[in-house]
Parts: sequence; C-alpha cells; structure tokens
Amino acid sequence: MEELTKTEERIMMIFWKLKKGFVKDVIEEIRELPKPPYNTISSVVRILVSKGYLSFRAYGKTYEYYPKITKSEYRKIELKKIISGYFSDSPASLLSFMVKEENLSKEEIDKLKDIINKIEYD
Repeated sequence: MEELTKTEERIMMIFWKLKKGFVKDVIEEIRELPKPPYNTISSVVRILVSKGYLSFRAYGKTYEYYPKITKSEYRKIELKKIISGYFSDSPASLLSFMVKEENLSKEEIDKLKDIINKIEYD
C-alpha cells in the first residue's frame, strides 16, 4: 500500500476510532483550533480512498466513509518498514534497541520475556 503522510495517518486514526463516519464527524474529532476547513479534510479523505485505506457508501451526494484496513494491519505494515529500514530486517535488533534506549524497567523486560516464552511455535 502507498505510504501515508502524517496528516493522512491522523485522519485514519480518527476513522479507526469512529469505525465509520462523515467528513463532519472527523472534523468534530479534531481537537486543534482553529479546526481545519471542511474542504481540506474532504480532500484528505478522498486521497485516503484513492490510496485504498478508506471506502464509502453514498447516500445521494453525501458519503459515509469507513476503513478498508484495520489499525492492526496498518501497524504491522509500518513495523515491517521500520524493522527493514532501521534494523536490517532483524526484529532482535529492534528489541535490543528498545531495551537499551527506552530504559525499560525490570518489570517491563520481564513482561517481554513472558510474551516471548508464551509464543507457540508450530
């Protein structure tokens, strides 16, 4: 899938939260002031449709949009890009970086160990 800009990603976060909605619903969810113009958000939504992230149902001239990809699917795609781009395709390198750079507590490290130990391999 085509990469999202920060603005597009922000709008997708709103759609994942709402599950479905109209452009006006997205604008209501935006906390920044002044709120962006309707036409600006409408343009971003149309771009998200063209990139395959959103779909819609038409009610006359009004469109209700909904995500075509789940937040979990998107997170997986983005994480794979990070691992390949910054960690030489090595999840272990990512985990090592997190443990060292994020100053994880012993409890957090123990949680990670538990998660890894609970994974079942076929």
